Amino acid sequence: MTTLRYQLDLQLFSGEKTESATPKKRQEARQKGQVAKSMDLSAAFILFFTFMSFVLFGSFMKDQLLAMFKSIFYDFLLYDPTIENVQTLGTRLLLQMLMIVGPIFIIALVIGVAANYLQIGFLFTADPLKMKFEKINPISGAKNIFSLRSVVDFLKSVLKMSIIGVVVFNTLWGERSQVMELAHHPIEDILWFTSSLTLSLGLKIGLILIVLAIFDYMYQRYEHEKSLKMSKQDIKDEYKKTEGDPLIKSKIREKQRRMAMQRMMQEVPKADVVITNPTHFAIALKYDAEKMQAPMVIAKGTDYIALKIKQIAKENGIMTMENKPLARALYAQVEIGEAIPNDMFQAVAEVLAYVYKVKGKAN
Repeated sequence: MTTLRYQLDLQLFSGEKTESATPKKRQEARQKGQVAKSMDLSAAFILFFTFMSFVLFGSFMKDQLLAMFKSIFYDFLLYDPTIENVQTLGTRLLLQMLMIVGPIFIIALVIGVAANYLQIGFLFTADPLKMKFEKINPISGAKNIFSLRSVVDFLKSVLKMSIIGVVVFNTLWGERSQVMELAHHPIEDILWFTSSLTLSLGLKIGLILIVLAIFDYMYQRYEHEKSLKMSKQDIKDEYKKTEGDPLIKSKIREKQRRMAMQRMMQEVPKADVVITNPTHFAIALKYDAEKMQAPMVIAKGTDYIALKIKQIAKENGIMTMENKPLARALYAQVEIGEAIPNDMFQAVAEVLAYVYKVKGKAN
């Protein structure tokens, strides 16, 4: 009973998503467009720098706007409404409007791109645009409506509206005396006061939204990391997919060893001599004076493999010689397919000379 309960607890623990996401999981999520991003941060930066552009280019925009109205009332008021005159007027007004609002559009575009790049870097993916049933599933939609994320988003909106409301109220309340006196001032002073107050509110609200958006971005990163967490079983499954199942890999390696062993055993009949320990080591040597500069090890092994090498050598009439020191040295220092080192020339040469002498007498 205790063992069964331990196994169940172990399975439950392995299913908990407690591990940080692997680089592969992060890359897959990024390709799907699942990144830590705050839409409020981009909007806050655009709002703040848009109002800042009014401060920087306000006088230029005022001059261009006055010039446009002056042109309409002085240059085009008495023009005949012909097609040519209307086209000329439309083109001229369009160019003047572009000069007025162009800087704001450019600043908003640059700030929007920069704010997104700072959050997620360069990313282009069409995966979020794909048609998916989950997006129109009413059950999933209901879950999203009543989820913790929706509650957090609602609280964020209430917090933002509350703070902005307090700032607007305090600003207007501080200027209440001047607001009450506006009726006694000329229209130019009214416009100047209204524009100054609007710019002041816009910059204050923009800064407040930027601060709130930074906290929102930190929360989005936390939620993103939480959504990417993996269980120990997930990591094992991913490893199996990327690296292969360890059981399958071990079977592949075993099959490769068998094939290598089979190829090695096929070379034993080509040997000139097999040097043994006599029971634990067996090394098959081959030497062709026309093709080789030194004798070569074409097969070697210990215990069962050594016994197999000696058996094949006996079946094919290959001479077997016992030389314990030489057998151990060859097995330890020379790999299959390699020539023997210089310090073993003398010992191997004596063995081969004896073998050739015996073969010569036999023939």
